[in-house]
Amino acid sequence: MDVMGDKATLFETGRFVQPSGEEATPVETPDENRVESRDWTADAVETVKTDETVETDETVETEEAAETGVTVETGEAVEEMRLRLAAGAGDAEATSVLGAMLLRRGDLDGAEPHLRAATAAGDRAAANNLGVLLHQRGYADEAAGWWRVAAVAGSAAAAHALGRHCRECGDEPAAEYWLRQSAEQGHALGAYALADLLEHRGDGGAERWMRAAAERGHREAAYRLARALDRRDSRDSDGDNGVSVPAEAEQWYRQAAARGHRRAALHLGSILERKGELKEAGRWYLTSAKDGEARAACALGFLLRDAGDTENAAIWWLRAAQDGDGNAANALGALHAERGQTQTAERWYRAAMDAGDDNGAYNLGLLCAEQGRTAQAEQWYRRAAYAGHREAANALAILLLQVGDTAGAEPWFSKAAEAGSVDAAFNLGILFAGRGEDVVALRWYERAASAGHTEAALQVGIARLREGEEQEAERHLRCAAGGGSAEAAYRLAAVLDARRPPQPAHELGEIAHEKTECEEWYERAAQQGHRRAQVRVGMLAAARGDVCEAARWYREAAEAGSRNGAFNLGLLLAREGSEPEAVVWWTRAADDGHGRAALRLALVYARRGELAEGQRWADRAVSLGPGEVAERAARLRDALGQELSA
Repeated sequence: MDVMGDKATLFETGRFVQPSGEEATPVETPDENRVESRDWTADAVETVKTDETVETDETVETEEAAETGVTVETGEAVEEMRLRLAAGAGDAEATSVLGAMLLRRGDLDGAEPHLRAATAAGDRAAANNLGVLLHQRGYADEAAGWWRVAAVAGSAAAAHALGRHCRECGDEPAAEYWLRQSAEQGHALGAYALADLLEHRGDGGAERWMRAAAERGHREAAYRLARALDRRDSRDSDGDNGVSVPAEAEQWYRQAAARGHRRAALHLGSILERKGELKEAGRWYLTSAKDGEARAACALGFLLRDAGDTENAAIWWLRAAQDGDGNAANALGALHAERGQTQTAERWYRAAMDAGDDNGAYNLGLLCAEQGRTAQAEQWYRRAAYAGHREAANALAILLLQVGDTAGAEPWFSKAAEAGSVDAAFNLGILFAGRGEDVVALRWYERAASAGHTEAALQVGIARLREGEEQEAERHLRCAAGGGSAEAAYRLAAVLDARRPPQPAHELGEIAHEKTECEEWYERAAQQGHRRAQVRVGMLAAARGDVCEAARWYREAAEAGSRNGAFNLGLLLAREGSEPEAVVWWTRAADDGHGRAALRLALVYARRGELAEGQRWADRAVSLGPGEVAERAARLRDALGQELSA
């Protein structure tokens, strides 16, 4: 029994193979606390500057200080001294700024008296920052009181901090109120936190605020907005995952990646790779991988491998595998298996399993099967199959079938087919066809054919031809022939050939006609080594008067074992005056059971006067047939017998 699907390798399963039941690219928990800062309250610190309160998203140095390098600390010391002098002179604004400076530095003890003094003087930024300080000390309720004071006074940063506090306390209505206050004032963190809250509820207004945060430079908002647009496009295109990504989603991925979001860089690299922009894809994969994204390191490894650089590919796979990426461990296993380093390959496949990747068990099964370790192969296939790995289920069924356990194989084929394995559906067709259950077999063949399985399409085409459904048969034969099936190309050509009107006999000097579609399909099958197609192409060439072309195809078919090719080549050679060579080919054809070739040999030997040899071949022709040949051969045999007895 010819069973397909047992030669799948890791590299045929895709770039981002994940354990069963997981998405190809898991979505990060929408936790601003984890993604955007070590402590979200640190982003709520306000700084008074030229009579305005300016909320900043993160601790930064001035551009001037960043450019001067070694003079930064000196500049800060001078500024701190100036602020201390002004604060000592009773300047509330300077006191507030000094408190914020010390708070950012982590000097809570030094910052608190200045912030309290400025707060008492009515400075809203100081009230907000005092809340930050108290929250960091663990006094969350007291912090919330000062944030409320600052938020009522119009501080967007305080409204954001208070909203976050309310959400942590489980008071979502209050959280929404204060976060909306912050967001409507243009605060990026407030817009992001509000979007996160609304998204958690399933509120359609979440995207508006996520977009607002992204437009103000919030990198996590940009990433999550891109993911939302990406998923929406996938749903709208009936689950056509990743073939195309909307331009807007790509733009937001790019913005987030440019601001250092490693997962956005991973997605951007994947998008660019699918578009064929491999050089830029590699740059983003590299950026993400250097930031610690294991999947990016794995993807970079595949990109390098495809470019022929397996050594550097292995380096990145190793890095990803050591960070727990099962796909990278599988890739390393496959690489070592190709090099014949089976023990190392097995170690990496086991590492993939430890990382939760069921492909590791499947690949271990393949490795053991190639080494003839059938019992171990069955063990690993079963482990992966029970975990839901459809190709492992198919491979397990094949293994059971090979040892004669048909009853055990069928349910695994069914499980794999129901999970979407095209090979398993085709194999079920073979299984039922072998039992004579043609109706059930055809149903499975049709299922596999609809998923693009070439051999299944051929089987459906043959079945439809038997039933007389020529149009339906032609459709499936075209699919199979287009997929590379030589037999389908030959049968399609035969269907088209039967529809052709009779061709007029070839005359010398006649202009060669253009090839018909059926001749093109015959030639395609012939070029793939299909012997009957080669004979047919030879016959068509002979009909056109192209003796050399005909001889070439007859010879190719004959040398591949076609008795019809050998017989026709003999006829062609005999007509060209090369009877001795013709005899050689007729002998080969007759030895393979060709009755007409045996009759030709009988006639040749009779003409030569070798009556006994002629009678022997005539007797052989009688036994081989067909009927017309048998009758002629019998008359010749009797005549030769009379000559010999005279």
